[in-house]
Amino acid sequence: MTDTIFAVATGTERAALSVIRVSGPQAGHMLQQIAGSLPPPRRAVVRRLAHPVSRETIDQAMVLWMPGPTSFTGEDVAELHLHGGRAVQAAAADGLLAAGARVAEPGEFSRRAFEHGKLDLAEAEAIADLIDAQSDAQRSQALRQLSGETSERVDRWRRMLLEALASIEAEIDFPDEDVPDAVDNRAMAPLHKLIGEINAALADQRGERIREGYRIALVGAPNAGKSSLLNRLIEREAAIVTATPGTTRDVIEQPIQIGGYEALIADTAGMRDTLDPVEAEGVRRATAWADAAALRLWVVDGSASDGAWLQAFGSIRLNDVLVLTKSDAPSGHDVGQALNAASQRGLAAIRASSLTEAGVAELRSFLLERVMADLVGAEAPVVTRARHRRLLSDAKDHLERAVSEVNGPEFLAEDVRLAARSLEAFTGRVDAEAVLGEVFSSFCIGK
Repeated sequence: MTDTIFAVATGTERAALSVIRVSGPQAGHMLQQIAGSLPPPRRAVVRRLAHPVSRETIDQAMVLWMPGPTSFTGEDVAELHLHGGRAVQAAAADGLLAAGARVAEPGEFSRRAFEHGKLDLAEAEAIADLIDAQSDAQRSQALRQLSGETSERVDRWRRMLLEALASIEAEIDFPDEDVPDAVDNRAMAPLHKLIGEINAALADQRGERIREGYRIALVGAPNAGKSSLLNRLIEREAAIVTATPGTTRDVIEQPIQIGGYEALIADTAGMRDTLDPVEAEGVRRATAWADAAALRLWVVDGSASDGAWLQAFGSIRLNDVLVLTKSDAPSGHDVGQALNAASQRGLAAIRASSLTEAGVAELRSFLLERVMADLVGAEAPVVTRARHRRLLSDAKDHLERAVSEVNGPEFLAEDVRLAARSLEAFTGRVDAEAVLGEVFSSFCIGK
């Protein structure tokens, strides 16, 4: 934190402009060495930039000076808006190194913003998600998280825990004082309420699906038409299509935009028993990918009569969909059996032809409706990363143990305290004095 760091904030490829950001206690001094003098704070000015030792001209560029703490990192920050040539970037970097700066490590600017209280951990993660956003939905979710919406919700849960903990510890630490009777019992209701809210947040998979992409698996028997269907849905020839069963040996993933949401659709190896070790590995991978998918399309050859579809059908989930392919060909005996099985299991069924594209538009409309139904919601999801899910699961486990605790208020308090620490780790806000503050603000125990 005592070093002054710099990095190219824009891409390193040839471009019209390139921005180099400098942050740290010596940022102003270094800007003076390179640009001659400090410009007025937060006002863009054009300066001749020169190497601090050789005084060789680096570029004619725009510079910005943003003294801390009113900057992104909370430190003194300078920006050099250069021409985008790689030689210009390299010359500016050499000048900053000569002035005493060092190259920033990955994420170090956001880390310093967190250390100076400009961001919490969830908001810092949102910056990374915003940079990586490929769809409008990913951008919107990252902006909501960056605005503090997720952190405010977690902080509300944390305050609920601290209030409950204050009640419990008041009875433990001040048994002879003027404290309401059975305050630990008063803490039970909010703890139960909080368990319900955290469970709902953990059950909501929208955040991870939006951030990582909504996963759609095409599964079925060999030669059911999965590869052809994939090509029609993404509108290009990504998967090899042949009449030879078992052509697809691995999972073929392809990104696709559905209603502004990033999705990942996968063609998988045909499901069947096989002695071929390569094909068997493909079946294993297909099964694993399908198990983790948000939506599975069970693809059945509508012209077949060999019953191969039945062996391919795995464990059915309520939101799975039956797709009968090759609808341009005469229907085989498998059609009726597959439709009957789908009806018994409550699966939607769609007929389609990859050859004539009949039914493909209907399938696209169905996918749009399903993705929108699964991902749209008024309230922003709390869980967008595995880290969030782990910490909320830890907090829930501590709370469930707390409400079932029969060994006295001391054990109850410890479990509530551990749950609060898990929530504090979510945003990175850890305050050991918070419980004491809640005790003194809630009860008249200091007489």
